[in-house]
Amino acid sequence: MSIFYWMVLLFLMAYEPVYGYFDYQKFKRRVAQYPLERVKYYKKVMLGLWIPTVLILTITAFGPLNFQDIGFKGITINTSTLGPWVTYCSFGLAGIYLVSLIYYLVGSKVSIKMRADIAELKKREHEKIAFKDILPHSKEDKRVWTYVSWTAGITEEIIYRGFLIFALFQLFPGLSIWPVLIFSSLIFGLAHTYQGILNVIKTSLIGLFFAILYIGLDSIVPLIILHFLIDYVGKIGDDGE
Repeated sequence: MSIFYWMVLLFLMAYEPVYGYFDYQKFKRRVAQYPLERVKYYKKVMLGLWIPTVLILTITAFGPLNFQDIGFKGITINTSTLGPWVTYCSFGLAGIYLVSLIYYLVGSKVSIKMRADIAELKKREHEKIAFKDILPHSKEDKRVWTYVSWTAGITEEIIYRGFLIFALFQLFPGLSIWPVLIFSSLIFGLAHTYQGILNVIKTSLIGLFFAILYIGLDSIVPLIILHFLIDYVGKIGDDGE
């Protein structure tokens, strides 16, 4: 199985960080002339996430791995690995963030003003980001972008939290928990090289936070739900939503 672990690890370190970066540069040059390139690019992004995910799930279903190894199990509070302070602080931050997500989700449904304010805020933020070329423009773009967001919520947690953390422990059994969590989070951040160095750092930190939650909850299921909810709330204010 170590060969499979190495194959996936090398894929994660090369595909998105290297190929994904240069492919995005190519996309930026083409999308200015051919707006339909966005949908084509979105589909390529989804394919790049689903292929390793399906491979991991297939190996898990028919190979020596089992679904518990990659986090598909019931929630069990684990304070022994990272300590109660780190574990419960991460729970507290996640709880505060979850409440804010629910607030904006419910508020956007019952308040037209809040929905308009969120749409205006998103518009201003989109103007500032360095990778705004990738953001959806047309109605078809937004439809497919929804699938990209949902794909990321499911596949990234399976790949970078459930599988990668387990694989790193198998490949480097002498490592303690923190180097594994930091390394897996860095690889997750490097998958976003096309967004620029600041967003690589930001995404790595988010990945570390999710990795801490994963260890504390001993289950990947709540992370998938949280990631999915973040992406869903992030769509508030889009036309037709």
